[in-house]
Amino acid sequence: MIELLVVISIIVILASLGMAQYRNSVVRAREAVLKEDLFRMRDAIDQYYADKNKYPASLDDLVSDGYLREIPIDPITQSKDTWQPVNAEANVNDTTAMPGIYDVKSGAEAAALDGTRYADWD
Repeated sequence: MIELLVVISIIVILASLGMAQYRNSVVRAREAVLKEDLFRMRDAIDQYYADKNKYPASLDDLVSDGYLREIPIDPITQSKDTWQPVNAEANVNDTTAMPGIYDVKSGAEAAALDGTRYADWD
């Protein structure tokens, strides 16, 4: 009976360690997807600016003009609507021009495994 108790205890300990590793790997995968999505959207914004000499007015402009197939889902918040666009500064020489979006950030309030906030990632 004691041997069975020891074996079951060892199995429970190993399973607990495995679950912790699994959870961390899921978070690391989501963080990798977030980094890739941010890179792709920022690249699309740069391409838009290079082609049209102005920043897009919204993220939807990137989709409608063919720079992105669709706005990706933020892997942390699980929503397309939580992306936080960062507006460019207004042009002092042309007051009629709309500033547009020159960067995008995640709308997630949580912190990454390295301790930084997702919303602060560059």
